[in-house]
Amino acid sequence: MIVLTSLVVLFAGFWLAFALVGALLKLVFGIIGGVFHIVASLVGALVGGVLMLAVAPVVALALLPVLIPVAFVVGLVWLIARATRKPDVVVMPAPR
Repeated sequence: MIVLTSLVVLFAGFWLAFALVGALLKLVFGIIGGVFHIVASLVGALVGGVLMLAVAPVVALALLPVLIPVAFVVGLVWLIARATRKPDVVVMPAPR
């Protein structure tokens, strides 16, 4: 019975020790992975921003055939609205 109890205690001790080592490794690799994640996201944001700046003129040129008629309609509406507007009322100060 003493041998069986000592084997159970030894097994439980090994179990707790390896669980502690596993938790410590999980914490360490989680911190290392978090640092790599932050660095990779910053590098990705930098590369993505530079690529967006490089691609923006190409996209603007590609959308030019769509934007020219839209700009024409907007300009026409602006001209009609401006032509039908009443002149501004100017209030002159009373002479003293």
